[in-house]
Amino acid sequence: MSNLQSRSGVVLSFTAALFMGASAILLVPQVQAADQLTVGVLIPGSKSDKGWMESGYDGLMAAEQAHEGEIKVQMIENISYADMEQALTNLASRNELVIGIGGQTQAAVFKVAKRFPNTHFSIVGGNAGTEAPNVAGYDVKQAEIAYVAGAAAAMLSKTGGVSYVGGMELPSIVNAGTEFGNGARSINPDIKFIENYTGDFDNVAMAKEATLAAIAQGADVHYHILNLGLRGMEQAAKEQGTHIVGSYTNRCGSDPLYVGYSITGVGYQVQYAIDQAVAGTWVPGYKAFGLNMGPEAADMQVCNATPEMEDKLEQIMQDIKDGKISVLEG
Repeated sequence: MSNLQSRSGVVLSFTAALFMGASAILLVPQVQAADQLTVGVLIPGSKSDKGWMESGYDGLMAAEQAHEGEIKVQMIENISYADMEQALTNLASRNELVIGIGGQTQAAVFKVAKRFPNTHFSIVGGNAGTEAPNVAGYDVKQAEIAYVAGAAAAMLSKTGGVSYVGGMELPSIVNAGTEFGNGARSINPDIKFIENYTGDFDNVAMAKEATLAAIAQGADVHYHILNLGLRGMEQAAKEQGTHIVGSYTNRCGSDPLYVGYSITGVGYQVQYAIDQAVAGTWVPGYKAFGLNMGPEAADMQVCNATPEMEDKLEQIMQDIKDGKISVLEG
């Protein structure tokens, strides 16, 4: 089982939902076996956003299947920043392992972790530099794979223009945008690169406006770090006949708007945290994922790639792993 706190007999766990605005908590009692690891998961956005949050949710579902009968999961989704600390407090008071999906949970996690020293916390999208004895930060290395995505986008562009739309201007999100542009210029030094930030991962209207502005400047392939805001990029691309390189999970063949996907193993890290806790090998501290952790952690898939394109992208990824191409953190 786990080296986390064990129980005897049968106890009650609770599923909690924080409602926006009133921030009321709904508690539903459920029977929990004594030897199950209790896992609380905070998904700040929607688990069906076709982006970061959905990838994390997919990893949670895979972990539940892999550890059927061994874990009991409590999940809270769609939480505003103002309610994040309350949501994490609720999860920490009822679970042995708490997972925050997204770097935007980091500040609240460290705050709550101080009050629950016997609870272990993992941040999917955590970064280096902040340490606590009961917190693990998993770095998805978004800037690394964004460089590869930029190279792919430049190969796919017919107009010689590509764009990037990020949500909040967090260092890791800005670094990913910078490296996307660098990757595109490695293929075409004269490529036009348009970069915008909406200030909100979930704002559909602002993401659409930013994408339309980029299209007006000549971009025909778009990349993103967005959650529900991705819907706005999709709307703009569909209206104007342009295309998207998606993030997080390979969904080639599911939507003709998408010409490729960068895999950033958000779901893989959720599984990793749970696997480690179940095995009793969970440890705090910073851990970098990315290309060196293998294709489940980071990869680039172009949906209808030529052999030449595949070879070029493989070489770029190998050069990053070998240190021949240096990229920013994040």
